[in-house]
Amino acid sequence: MNEGRNRLAGLLGEGGVVVLSGAGMSTESGIPDYRGPQGSLSRHTPMTYQTFIGSEAARRRYWARSHVGWRTMTQAAPNDGHHAVARLQQQGLVTGIMTQNVDGLHQAGGAREVVELHGSLHHVVCLDCGDSTPREELNRRLRQANPSFGFQSTTINPDGDVELDDAEVSGFRVVGCLACGGGTLKPDVVFFGESVPADRVRTCYALVAKARLLLVLGSSLTVLSGRRFVLHAARLGIPVVIVNQGETRGDPYATFTLNAPLGTILPELVQSLT
Repeated sequence: MNEGRNRLAGLLGEGGVVVLSGAGMSTESGIPDYRGPQGSLSRHTPMTYQTFIGSEAARRRYWARSHVGWRTMTQAAPNDGHHAVARLQQQGLVTGIMTQNVDGLHQAGGAREVVELHGSLHHVVCLDCGDSTPREELNRRLRQANPSFGFQSTTINPDGDVELDDAEVSGFRVVGCLACGGGTLKPDVVFFGESVPADRVRTCYALVAKARLLLVLGSSLTVLSGRRFVLHAARLGIPVVIVNQGETRGDPYATFTLNAPLGTILPELVQSLT
């Protein structure tokens, strides 16, 4: 571990680092990942885009569960790993941050100009007119529409919802877009079965192309939305270092990998560089 950490510290010290973070970045903040040992996929099937747009009942189920989950999500705080990435950016060593997470914790930890590949739970978009509004505004409207909806849960999923049974969500009232008079509202995130916007992908490819090092933090790289940037770096001959607890699908393309908790190793790296 010490050898790998020292090797990574040397690469970080050269600057030009672009970070790609995944769900493992936020597990120490109480938000589970999808595929880790305690991953949510073992107990939870995420809502797909096709299901969301195809069924009013599915939208009611999603928004009821997400409404409860939002209370927990807003209480999540950036962990030591988030703060360490922000410090590296402030020191000029990290020149770009791309995240697959939708929780906004990089920004809450002090990072700036974060490219959110899968969007943000902090915003809501109308599928009919395209109007975008803050999630907190929708939260207020949903509370008003459902004054007796008092279900609680401390077990949140990476996409911000919780587990509730059908009886608990059956009476939940969903509200529509105010801008166009009732359009369908959706969290401004990329659901399973939905594509990352092309301009966002191009921005990330450009960041990687200018990097001296691509540093992957807490991602299994199972899905192509993140793994493609590892493949891109490898094609360009840019070193790739992966820090994750467990193997990833990007390991064959990595210069080297480290199996370590991010909240421990990243602050150590920052301290060694100051």
